[in-house]
Amino acid sequence: MPITVPTTNPEVVVRIEHFKMAFARRTVINDLSFTVLRGETFGFLGSNGSGKTTTIRALLGIYRATSGDLLIDGKKFTPDNGTRLGYLPEERGLYKKESVIDVMTYFGRLKGMTGKDAQRWSAKYLERVELVDQSTARLDRLSSGQQQKVQLGVTIMNHPDLLILDEPTKGFDPVNRRLLLDILDEQKRLGTTVMMVTHQMDEVERLCDRIVLLKDGGAEAYGTVAEVQDRYGGTTIRVHYAGSIPDSPQYVVSLRERNYAELEGADGVDPAAILTNLVASGVSVSQFTTNRRSLDEIFLAIYGDERRTVSP
Repeated sequence: MPITVPTTNPEVVVRIEHFKMAFARRTVINDLSFTVLRGETFGFLGSNGSGKTTTIRALLGIYRATSGDLLIDGKKFTPDNGTRLGYLPEERGLYKKESVIDVMTYFGRLKGMTGKDAQRWSAKYLERVELVDQSTARLDRLSSGQQQKVQLGVTIMNHPDLLILDEPTKGFDPVNRRLLLDILDEQKRLGTTVMMVTHQMDEVERLCDRIVLLKDGGAEAYGTVAEVQDRYGGTTIRVHYAGSIPDSPQYVVSLRERNYAELEGADGVDPAAILTNLVASGVSVSQFTTNRRSLDEIFLAIYGDERRTVSP
């Protein structure tokens, strides 16, 4: 779905326009366009093989685009203007035979911090994520989740203007996942623009202002979370009941369990009318709620049975 984006706008941090990426005879991305606005959290979504990581690598100059424009603050990215950008790649890259504090200090200096400031910032961060007792340990002695915390710290050092995160909660248990999401909330309050790849749809609904969903090399859906939800099915009716839900032209039963069902109302049918007819049919309804269709349901509707895993 080609999308026209403005060529100049002071609020646009990332602009991707008419981007095409082909490897030999295989086209991965074809005429993709979208923008990421200053200060927002933007969800970059898609199924296995849809081209998310490929797009990020082309944006950062790791890949050369076949055609199109990929700009950050109106310019092609170069390492020289990368000190205000934090990138958390899918493939983590740290010096695992060095100590945690030495690695963090080293990357802080690469980002323009003094060694003293980088060490001070790192110590404070490690205390925040409950790794201060591991500051002198070699990275390869840490668990994968602990290494991920260090990688995140390296990414957000020096308070970058733009964060690009590829599956940031990968490998985290629920407690540490919540900690990471809280840290991202803090970054946003500081004015950081966040562009994130994730397959955790609850994260998207909580954090993201706008999203783009890739399919077949282009943008299948693009807009605010609410706009995408409205486009793909409106509301879902959740019913807790006793008895038997009858078939009806007013709705389709999308999920049926003992004493619980989810209904998708037909176009133009008032949910109140569905409730009235359920009761009239002898269904004992104890709870009846309507909600926008979740992004998880929309993802499944768009991508079918494809596995929700990260890929180029």
